[in-house]
Amino acid sequence: MKLEQKSGKGKLVLIITACALLLGAGGGGAGWYFSQVYNGTGALPKPKPPVFLNLETFTVNLQPEHSEQHLQTSLTLKVEDESVVNLIKLHMPEVRNRVLLLLSGKTATQISSIEGKKKLASELTAEINHQFSEERVTGSVENVLFTSFVIQ
Repeated sequence: MKLEQKSGKGKLVLIITACALLLGAGGGGAGWYFSQVYNGTGALPKPKPPVFLNLETFTVNLQPEHSEQHLQTSLTLKVEDESVVNLIKLHMPEVRNRVLLLLSGKTATQISSIEGKKKLASELTAEINHQFSEERVTGSVENVLFTSFVIQ
């Protein structure tokens, strides 16, 4: 009978020890994780404020469908930081040329829906970034935002 009690106590001690080790490992892992997430002040690191660059209004003739139509739009570029703003300003004639060529190649039907506008914004982002990728600058423009969009 005493032999059964000792083996039962041994199993209990083994289970308690294993649980203590698991809790300790979990606590250590959580401590490491939070030390990586939080900075030295005990708060989450502050995200960088967004940087935007407004472009002058674009007015283009769209590809004719039934009659002649025009697009007048204003764009704002969301960029990584101020250095990208300076780079875009330095190359503004080339940026405007790329945007005008892309816009004037569209029909009103292609860009009048919400999906069409989203696709156009994506194409504009890629087109502007393509120019800077040729110069080995990456991640220049994060997003193109329409601040006005009128088709007549």
